[in-house]
Amino acid sequence: MVDVGAKDVTRREALARGVIHMSAEAIEAIAEGSAGKGDVIGIARIAGIQAAKRTAEWIPLAHPLPLESVTLEFHIDREAGSVEIEATARVSGKTGVEMEALVAVGAAALTVYDMCKSIDRAMVIDQIQLVRKTGGKSGTYEAPR
Repeated sequence: MVDVGAKDVTRREALARGVIHMSAEAIEAIAEGSAGKGDVIGIARIAGIQAAKRTAEWIPLAHPLPLESVTLEFHIDREAGSVEIEATARVSGKTGVEMEALVAVGAAALTVYDMCKSIDRAMVIDQIQLVRKTGGKSGTYEAPR
């Protein structure tokens, strides 16, 4: 692990985004709340938060962080046949929360897949990326559009 002992504690925030593409039937099941396993968005939200809290157990050299906030937003696009997932993680600490936000998106997308695989096994998880991060010595980063 990187030694962060000499770094200053600063307010840090990261926003990550990803998308999962699927059939119209799977999108409708999510939107209508009729998937066999239950409330896809609600359960995926909890999975993302839970995963963010355990990022240091998933990513070997990540520091365990005392997260202050993790939020997930889901945007269903029926026309595109996709669900966009955004996760925001916040902490006051000596290292950033990019990995926590990215892990939250990944876990939420995998949960959507698990809950809808009986409808569509051809779903594709795509474009998981860091959108923005603030705080720390390196300041603000914004992904190019």
